[in-house]
Amino acid sequence: MVLSRIWAAFIIIAIAVASIKYFSSESYSQIFNDMVVGKGGDTIQIGQKPLAEISPEIRKELLNNTEFENNHIHYKSGESSDVKIYRVQETDGVIGTSETAVNICLKLIGIMALFMGFMSIAEKAGGINFLSRLIQPFFSKLFPDIPKNHPSFGHMMLNFSANLLGLDNAATPFGLKAMESLQTLNPDKDKASNAQIMFLCLHASGLTLIPVSIIAIRSSMGSETPTDIFLPCMIATFCATMAAMIIVSVRQKINLFQPIVLAYVGGISAVIALLVIYLVQMSKEELDSFSKVMSNGIILLIFIAIVLGGVYKKINIFDAFIDGAKEGFTVCVKIIPYLVGMLIAISLLRTSGVFDVIIDGMKWIASASQLDTRFVDGLPTALIKPLSGSGARGMMVDTMKTFGADSFPGKLSAILQGSSDTTFYVIAVYFGAVGIKNTRYTVGSMLLADLVGVSVSIILAYLFFG
Repeated sequence: MVLSRIWAAFIIIAIAVASIKYFSSESYSQIFNDMVVGKGGDTIQIGQKPLAEISPEIRKELLNNTEFENNHIHYKSGESSDVKIYRVQETDGVIGTSETAVNICLKLIGIMALFMGFMSIAEKAGGINFLSRLIQPFFSKLFPDIPKNHPSFGHMMLNFSANLLGLDNAATPFGLKAMESLQTLNPDKDKASNAQIMFLCLHASGLTLIPVSIIAIRSSMGSETPTDIFLPCMIATFCATMAAMIIVSVRQKINLFQPIVLAYVGGISAVIALLVIYLVQMSKEELDSFSKVMSNGIILLIFIAIVLGGVYKKINIFDAFIDGAKEGFTVCVKIIPYLVGMLIAISLLRTSGVFDVIIDGMKWIASASQLDTRFVDGLPTALIKPLSGSGARGMMVDTMKTFGADSFPGKLSAILQGSSDTTFYVIAVYFGAVGIKNTRYTVGSMLLADLVGVSVSIILAYLFFG
């Protein structure tokens, strides 16, 4: 019900803002067409005016530069006295976005078939039960409703481990398998169980050890020290994960001060701290090499361990793989409607300019409060991240282009990109895969954890980069 209301609110607000822009400015006369059939990156011609009819402020800028942007409207002067006025479409309209959602699921089929095929072998060989027994003492405290040594413990451990190592391709199949396993214990198949909420909130907090893609983008954007955001990213995402655990534990009345919980959390924190101390001494090239070897090596290690386990248990390995691969195909088809619904709402928000209104409002509030407004320029990444990972990545790149990769907003946007996951995308995919309609307090808890991650990211940016 909560997700349904949020989804409806996204659409209503987007169309309302677009209507206001349409009736108040000739620059947005095509906005409704853009929201439906517009293509991301397209140049939308607004008009052409003599230089004398342009406002004095913009005319002054054009005398110094041939092109000027004001409130996302571009002005370009040529050899003649006329000025071309246009804007750039930020994302696809709802038609193109619907196709994108289906393409995402189609591309996911191969990955899902691969990993769920190996998962099927691991289950039949007893590997998942083995992992469940290893993690059971800790997880049984966080997930008190799950029976002892249930296979879902093993699935969740694989998902969290894949997230930690930045193995996105592996994390999604493991996570979906965990949700399916938890759904078998759910007494109300339409309503999210306590265990599913705890798992999804921890998953969406996005705890990642090495933000390799962010470091690579910063390097390509000309940063002199592309790895300097590594430690702030690690701290921010760790705080977001701890916040998610605490928030859900409070709602579910779980006591986190039990000795076994404190021991596991303390142990994990110590291991991460030691890895951070080791990794911060590496150069960018050494960090890239270490990450690739560790990530890809672990995937291959998992594959060989599963196959050897299957051989030892004398099961039909290939048939088991095919059974799991078929299940992966079915899951991908099942999530298409949920993903289409969520992505078109996000598309409407972006093409209508809702984010621009929010950012401008936040800048005004920060300025009126006499605060340092530099952090506001990095916030578009944080606002879009819960809705779209690719959109947030685009915002991060745009911020670096505008202010510089080593500027304060550029570094803050990089930290924000690495501090959380795509909340609404995760909800649509994971709950959609198991047919959950009532998400209960999942959305609020995940967004609150995101807020903690964003707040910590801003504080860390000021502490590390002034």
